[in-house]
Amino acid sequence: MDFSYTEEQQMLQESVQKFIQKSYDFETRGKIIETEKGFSEENWQLFAELGWLTVPFDEADGGFGGSAVDLMVILEEFGKAMLVEPFVASAVLSGRLISEQGTAEQKAELLPQIMEGKLQLACAFAEPSSRYNLANVKTSAVTDGEFVVLNGSKVAVLNGSNADILLVVARESDYEGLSVFMLDPLSSGVSIKAYANADGKKAAEIELKDVSIPVSSRLGAAGSALPTLQLAVDSAILAVSAEAVGAMDVLLHKTVEYSKTRKQFGTAIGTFQALQHRMADMFIECQLARSIVVMAAMKLDSGDEYIEKTKAVSAAKSRVGKAIFKVGQEAIQIHGGIGMTNELDVAHLFKSVTTAEIMFGDTDYHTARFASL
Repeated sequence: MDFSYTEEQQMLQESVQKFIQKSYDFETRGKIIETEKGFSEENWQLFAELGWLTVPFDEADGGFGGSAVDLMVILEEFGKAMLVEPFVASAVLSGRLISEQGTAEQKAELLPQIMEGKLQLACAFAEPSSRYNLANVKTSAVTDGEFVVLNGSKVAVLNGSNADILLVVARESDYEGLSVFMLDPLSSGVSIKAYANADGKKAAEIELKDVSIPVSSRLGAAGSALPTLQLAVDSAILAVSAEAVGAMDVLLHKTVEYSKTRKQFGTAIGTFQALQHRMADMFIECQLARSIVVMAAMKLDSGDEYIEKTKAVSAAKSRVGKAIFKVGQEAIQIHGGIGMTNELDVAHLFKSVTTAEIMFGDTDYHTARFASL
């Protein structure tokens, strides 16, 4: 199987690399995180101008029509620089949900705004007791004439504090299954508590108390959202895994370079055979993780049954999670105490991959999910 990138994918990769080298060093990232929004609106507009925000969307919807592998190319480079812009939350997760679940009119209204960088989105699906189970939703949606009243709690809403529109997953009393509603975060009864994740990206906890919105705010058909939500989350899992692969590559590189300069007993620690073996194991883990993420991306682009795609995504997330433990912990161990300081980017890379391991289901969850399918 050929895992090499096409010429177009290499050009896409180079464009991201050039942006990072020119405009997104470690110090710049730190300043961006300290801003109120936690990401750069200027960078977001640049993403739109460069066409990166069009990659997740079909040509029929005005997008680039990029494959899952194209998406991986972008996110792997983002992971290397630990970008905090909400590409996964807004363009991949929420954007995919709209493109799969929305009506033609809703897509025509929303998708161009996303691709032009004019609209920020957040998908509120996780709840305090859901434990990665997308179907475990207690947030209620009760129809009252021409309106729907929402009540419930949402947690770990990526980009929730910056979204112009919240996509709220709720269970309707009049229908079986789940529905998605488009909600203005400034609506009466909406309470948003913003915070930063360990990786620096913004998230929020959201409380909905008797929030009344028009029935027309429902995204697509009532009670039909669970399958499309799963597709959107699988795409987000692939994206997060690709980011982790990129971050682990940098962790490996920086650990090897540090071992060449750090001296103990009068010689560089990189000459110690025991540490060479440990770094070789890190390299193997990085390669295994990257290979299985590429495989999962190719599977998502294939015409295989949905169950096979889901298995591939869980296999990738499980394998990447195991690699994160090995590569992350070895990087910190070989660096020693300095590897845990905020002044060194290794500590931030470690927090980035550790957060990725938990997001959208941790290693144990996806290992069990793969085994059950």
